[in-house]
Amino acid sequence: QVQLVESGGGLVQAGGSLRLSCAVSGRTFRSYAMGWFRQAPEKEREFVACISWSGGSTFYADSLKGRFTISRDNAKNTVYLQMNSLKPEDTAVYYCAGGGYGSRHSLYNNWGQGTQVTVSS
Repeated sequence: QVQLVESGGGLVQAGGSLRLSCAVSGRTFRSYAMGWFRQAPEKEREFVACISWSGGSTFYADSLKGRFTISRDNAKNTVYLQMNSLKPEDTAVYYCAGGGYGSRHSLYNNWGQGTQVTVSS
């Protein structure tokens, strides 16, 4: 069974940075495209970024380009989301997802439990 476990969330001041990690177990990570989504209170789940199995292709939500960077380390079975210049509106639960590539959450068949990111003003 595939397991995705996020970590790295927390409380940060506006303008600060955080790096989220998602460790994957239970399948061959190297062939697994990955994505990040987020969900703020009372809002729908929103696409953040995704990365191909090789890491050679990435795709971002337009509103987050330039501030967020997705990457992966296939030797560590881990995908990362580096978040810079954080804003209060980035406050959300961040989820990693596996098995798809694109902005629709229905493309992904495995999800982590989420990690809370709170940005204070």
